[in-house]
Amino acid sequence: MTADPALRAAAETSKAWPFEEARKLVARVKRTGKKEVLFETGYGPSGLPHIGTFGEVARTTMVRRAFEMLCDIPTRLLCFSDDMDGMRKIPDTVPDPEALKPYLHMPLTAVPNPFGGGYESFGHHNNAMLRRFLDTFGFEYEFASATDYYRSGRFDAMLLKALEKFDDIMAVMLPTLGEERQATYSPFLPISPSTGRVLYVPMKKVDAKAGTITFADEDGTDVTMPVTGGRTKLQWKPDFGMRWAALGVDFEMFGKDHQTNAPIYDRICEILGAEAPEHYVYELFLDEHGQKISKSKGNGLTIDEWLTYADPESLALFMYNKPREAKRLYFDVIPRAVDDYGAFLSAYQRQAEKPADRLMNPVWHIHGGNPPPPEEGGISFALLLNLAAVANAHDKSALWGFIRRYAPALSPDTHPRLDALVTHALRYFDDFVKPKKQYRPPTEEESKALSDLADALATLPDGAAPEDIQQKVYDVGRREPYKTVQKDGSVGVAQGWFNMLYQVLLGEERGPRFGSFVALYGIGNTRELIARAIRGELAK
Repeated sequence: MTADPALRAAAETSKAWPFEEARKLVARVKRTGKKEVLFETGYGPSGLPHIGTFGEVARTTMVRRAFEMLCDIPTRLLCFSDDMDGMRKIPDTVPDPEALKPYLHMPLTAVPNPFGGGYESFGHHNNAMLRRFLDTFGFEYEFASATDYYRSGRFDAMLLKALEKFDDIMAVMLPTLGEERQATYSPFLPISPSTGRVLYVPMKKVDAKAGTITFADEDGTDVTMPVTGGRTKLQWKPDFGMRWAALGVDFEMFGKDHQTNAPIYDRICEILGAEAPEHYVYELFLDEHGQKISKSKGNGLTIDEWLTYADPESLALFMYNKPREAKRLYFDVIPRAVDDYGAFLSAYQRQAEKPADRLMNPVWHIHGGNPPPPEEGGISFALLLNLAAVANAHDKSALWGFIRRYAPALSPDTHPRLDALVTHALRYFDDFVKPKKQYRPPTEEESKALSDLADALATLPDGAAPEDIQQKVYDVGRREPYKTVQKDGSVGVAQGWFNMLYQVLLGEERGPRFGSFVALYGIGNTRELIARAIRGELAK
């Protein structure tokens, strides 16, 4: 990108985490003199891609764009799939697990595809699922297959060097292994010429000059074969370092579960004659029960599930925020992510004269420095969810009817993001909000307060501004037991007043700004809702 001088100057001191990482890369290229910077992400296609996989590409892209703001050196992003790994267990998510049992320990690109769709193998299918989303989201990347790289000879030179440095690599690996594993360990995993399986066997002979290894095949016969041409692959820890050295990787991020292994990856890369890349370690995502998300278990959210209920920009925001803190990645995080994205997008327009603030705004990083203009309207996802509840709406036209009455200038054509959010909100409400809604009947004292609120709303004209409605809500709430005294001596309203409104009228513990809800739903409709609550009809 062509960097604006003011933005570039701000980027040089920005505390946004992508810029902090990018400045390390600037120092790296000044030291190495490289004319291109290679970013890499790794993907293990043992199961269907999940959001964590996408997050790694999204976050790496954020660092890449931050680097491009600071430096004019060209960059590339390589998404590398370890699809030559043996299938060590059958994922829970496949349709017919029994059918895959004969293919255990075969490379994933040699395992039949259980999902259909014309893909050559299980690995090819899962790679395609990853690329489909990355393409949809618009990432700029190159896809790389370990199977292709090993078989085409792209790694041959470095594999021969690893064979030459066999003892040095073993000296790094053996202290990290238990006694039993040490006795059989080899950094090279031959592909059995008789069964096609990835073999975890000790080497009987290593001939660096000939470029060959000798081992016992599954039938017990000794086999001597070259390490090149896709006949072998490396164990995953040496493979990390070999790949970095072979490709000249400058930056790779990975989850906390790799953190203790990072020095091993680095050392092997250095043994093979290259400088280890810069790292960024992020915390792992957790499911609703606080367990680590796993591709093979299929717990947590999938990419498609998030996009059923929200836009991709909200997902990118979730990835941007606090990557070094463990976060629950489940359906209940979606509404806030959607509304936070909208708030940041609106704020970005107000930060035009403050480059430093713009670079701290997540939308700069989500959109690679070019966020779109926000849609006007001010209707939040949370508000749409509550409108869907009280309006008993089951289709877009019903919700749009309320929206057009509230703001006639809004339409699906002029506000496509809002239109998409309407669809998402209806789906989210039906699947997650509606089943959990619990209205409670008001007490006698609460009924009196609600009746007073209905009377106060009746004094406002149709189409009253949300701020004027909110003021009435505050005025009625300044009563016992909700009245509070502020530090300046003025009378305020406790949160308990609004909690009561949400619980009795919306069946929720919390909700949107109540004045905005009333403006959207309509004063007359809200007064009728209050009457129904007082009559006990909502809590039935």
